Amino acid sequence: METIYFDNNATTKVAEEVAAEMQPLFCEFYGNPSSMHTFGGQIGHRIKKARDRVASLLGCDPTEIIFTSCGTESDNAAIKGALAAVPDKRKIITSRVEHPAVLAVCRDLENSGYTVVEIGVDKQGRLDLAQLEGQIDDNTALVSIMYANNETGTVFPVEKIARMAADKDVLFHTDAVQAVGKIPQDLSGSHIDLLSLSGHKLHAPKGVGVLYVRKGTRLSSFMLGGHQEAGRRAGTENVPGIVGLGKACELAEQNIEVENTHVKALRDKLEKAILESCPDCRINGDPENRLPNTTNISFEFIEGEAILLMLDKYGICASSGSACTSGSLEPSHVLRAMGVPFTAAHGSIRFSLSRYNTQEEVDHAIEKMPKIVNQLRALSPFVTK
Repeated sequence: METIYFDNNATTKVAEEVAAEMQPLFCEFYGNPSSMHTFGGQIGHRIKKARDRVASLLGCDPTEIIFTSCGTESDNAAIKGALAAVPDKRKIITSRVEHPAVLAVCRDLENSGYTVVEIGVDKQGRLDLAQLEGQIDDNTALVSIMYANNETGTVFPVEKIARMAADKDVLFHTDAVQAVGKIPQDLSGSHIDLLSLSGHKLHAPKGVGVLYVRKGTRLSSFMLGGHQEAGRRAGTENVPGIVGLGKACELAEQNIEVENTHVKALRDKLEKAILESCPDCRINGDPENRLPNTTNISFEFIEGEAILLMLDKYGICASSGSACTSGSLEPSHVLRAMGVPFTAAHGSIRFSLSRYNTQEEVDHAIEKMPKIVNQLRALSPFVTK
């Protein structure tokens, strides 16, 4: 059975072009880029090329790019580095629907005496901007709001929020792990100070990420040792990963239109067919402002985990909007923040597509979903027989 992969917000296939560009760096061009000899020096040129490619996708200067090991490291480095640069300020503003890579850090910082304000969202997952603006004061060190939500795909007005923060001389960070490569970015005239991204979300390998640091932004070094990454992130570079990420960014820049036409059309077809063929289901998130590849659908009276297991039998990979797949009985913190009813939150499924998905794959899922939902509802004690 061929695998149909609709879980691209979790991770993505490494593009064949990316793998091909990485391959020589393992056994053929394996020098240390910090070495003074030519063999090592040529590796340094490849890192420079990768940095240029990342900067081109983001619309920024290559000197503003710091390579890291992943999005989580980039988030941690941005938050802790920004706070260290303004030690007299003790307040952080974030949202209730952030990825744990941000929320866990902020909540841990509360134990060190920081005040953390988590901005709420409405039923469509949209931020309360009035509350956010009202919370920015002279004691605020950092505002950190994600670019797009990983579960619902809801896209937040980060440029507007960045201007709010800038007007009060407060640093702004955005976790853009889900947004980069799916929707266009141009940081050249932006007020965004810090931006995180992860390679494995845009068809690069796992184990490499980026932290964008706008010129002039004060940020403490977050890994001490050697001189790498302008002294901000010491350690011998993950050359194959960096080169792969650079190539993936080049491909992403070339395929932004595909993401917002072909991929979006596939997502819309899948979503529309499921809503029409499966009663008692609903879309979670902002239907107008969301990633072109993502749909999060709640199915009343059945467990998301059961849907996933049956999808898996048909070779279809998706993910649950509920944390039940990790052994928890609690639904997703994102859906809870949105006020999604308990019965719907537990039956939530996220389908996240990529440019490698096809019409035939979508048609296969459309055929199977009503059968799965009807079979599970027939077994559910919550459905009136």
